[in-house]
Amino acid sequence: MAAAPPLLEARGIRKAFPGVLALDDVSFRLGPGEVHALVGENGAGKSTLIKVLTGVYQPDRGELRLGRKQVAFATPLQAQRAGISTIYQEVNLVPQRSVAHNLLLGREPRTRLGVIDLAGLYDAATRTLSQYGIRVDVRRPLRSLGMGAQQMVALARAVSTEARVVIMDEPTSALEPREVDTLFGVIDRLRGQGMAVVYVSHRMEELYRICDRVTVLRDGRLAHTGPLAELDRLKLIAVMLGRDVAEVRERGTTTFSGDHEVRGGPLVEAKGLSRRNLLNDVSVTVRPGEVVGLGGLLGAGRSETAKAIAGAFPVDAGTVLVAGRQAGRATPAARIRAGVSLLPEDRKAEGIVPALSVRDNIALAALPRLSSAGVVSEAKIDRIVDTFVRRLRIKVTSPHQKVSELSGGNQQKVLLARWLATGPKVLLLDEPTRGIDVGAKAEVQALIEELAAEGLGVLLISSDLEELVEGADRVVVLRDGAVVGELAGGQVTESAIITAIAAGGGDD
Repeated sequence: MAAAPPLLEARGIRKAFPGVLALDDVSFRLGPGEVHALVGENGAGKSTLIKVLTGVYQPDRGELRLGRKQVAFATPLQAQRAGISTIYQEVNLVPQRSVAHNLLLGREPRTRLGVIDLAGLYDAATRTLSQYGIRVDVRRPLRSLGMGAQQMVALARAVSTEARVVIMDEPTSALEPREVDTLFGVIDRLRGQGMAVVYVSHRMEELYRICDRVTVLRDGRLAHTGPLAELDRLKLIAVMLGRDVAEVRERGTTTFSGDHEVRGGPLVEAKGLSRRNLLNDVSVTVRPGEVVGLGGLLGAGRSETAKAIAGAFPVDAGTVLVAGRQAGRATPAARIRAGVSLLPEDRKAEGIVPALSVRDNIALAALPRLSSAGVVSEAKIDRIVDTFVRRLRIKVTSPHQKVSELSGGNQQKVLLARWLATGPKVLLLDEPTRGIDVGAKAEVQALIEELAAEGLGVLLISSDLEELVEGADRVVVLRDGAVVGELAGGQVTESAIITAIAAGGGDD
């Protein structure tokens, strides 16, 4: 008897963007009644694959099959009409409209005159939501609900569209534990009805609790696919990071190579940083001349911790001290004045101002220091820009060249120059070498060593384990927004970091 065909299949998918090969010969199979985990670090290709499956992008090469038929979706609406629904991490409904209108948008019951039957709409919405444990006044605007309830409305809408495949992208990020239990109950019901679920999450406990199979993407390629039960947490994380488990265990005795001279008391003390569903009592200390690494997978809370210290991410609880003193108001401007500067992970969205010159980008954060009585000294700007262009060896035809015309590595150096120009005590570096060439990477790493030698404190976030092991004096390991380990000296090895990330559930 022939095996049932997969509900959804991608074969040899290739998708490229200017300068980036996002997916390279990726295949994916989703069977009926299956909950399939799709995992990988930032930039692995998960989002691109989802967008190919749902008609947001069309593949450059390869094919999609729905059941036994080859399909091509030109738009997300075509994919939805074919039976593929998606629930995104950010709720993409209409917040001003009622809960009922959002739930049945485009499918509202109508009277014989063709107008919307409001009584029927509210009744149908109430009955539908009650199946998912949601009891709210469906006449209220969606925006009046909490984010968890909004996410559950999005889930109910996706499932109630007669979908055969439901793609869930980080569906529990805004949910309370009770709502997570409700979600998993819904997923079990979908599985029993023969529907299939693609489940994207960085939370290991959830994956092992609900998923049957797993596909791991790494750098746009297929790294592994198979039953999740065949991989324990350590093996799964090693595959995601591109490490052989046996090699990782053998390298557990690798000695730590960071040897920065730590001088004096803490420059920065972050104590008990907490924010609902994102950070849970995170504490980090950085001393003069010290490089402290933040380890963990995507979604562990590394960037949120750095942004909280920099005043760019509000927290519900916790304090930040700079040189033993309260760091002022929790705003980026106040923290910069206190001596804390953040190099963000996404230099294009949160860093460079592409329409401005190299000169203007470097001087941007230091303008208050370069002005008197509100008048900016052009001579001071020229001196400081010239100093950092030479010191960081930024390759430009002129300081007035547009920063958008530079290579990624030189753009990263411009951002480093911007924050060094503020005279910081502490630098928070979020993935400072991601997306730049090998030569620029080595130069940035050498600069970090030089800054630490000069007495700056550095908090280094990196997904590159080798970079953490070679460059950090200590490594604080995060998982699901909480500190799960702190390693120092000879303890700082790739094996120890991976083991700390994986700890907390044993082998599943």
